[in-house]
Amino acid sequence: MNWTLEVVPVPVTDMDRAKSFYADQVGFGIDLDDEVSPGVRIIQMTPPGSRCSIAMLQGMPEVPGGRTMGPGTLHGLQLCVTDITAAREELVARGVEVSPVRHIGEKGWEEGKGGTWNSFLTFDDPDGNSWVVQEAPSELSER
Repeated sequence: MNWTLEVVPVPVTDMDRAKSFYADQVGFGIDLDDEVSPGVRIIQMTPPGSRCSIAMLQGMPEVPGGRTMGPGTLHGLQLCVTDITAAREELVARGVEVSPVRHIGEKGWEEGKGGTWNSFLTFDDPDGNSWVVQEAPSELSER
């Protein structure tokens, strides 16, 4: 049996602001924006080429025995791209405040591209949830 990671909840304060950020600025596709039951709204969005989506939830009852993340508490979500420079240029052009491209060097983080699997950039959504973008040597389907 496969166990596939398909949806990651992202805690936000303003659903419409977050929807606009992820769709218009980061470029995620909108899969669903619906009130699935009275007072429960779900916005599900997917990064281009990904099989895993993010979901922003409003009014969703807590899962029995579960815990709730507050807006801005999700850190380190990672996206992979095959051209980190082009990805950064696209995000900047869309108005996303993004870090320089960095790699892990002998003394920690250093600016500029590194070797295979060692080039990264970061950005935050309007609530402070943080993302890492890593350059991969090829598309996932080719690895």
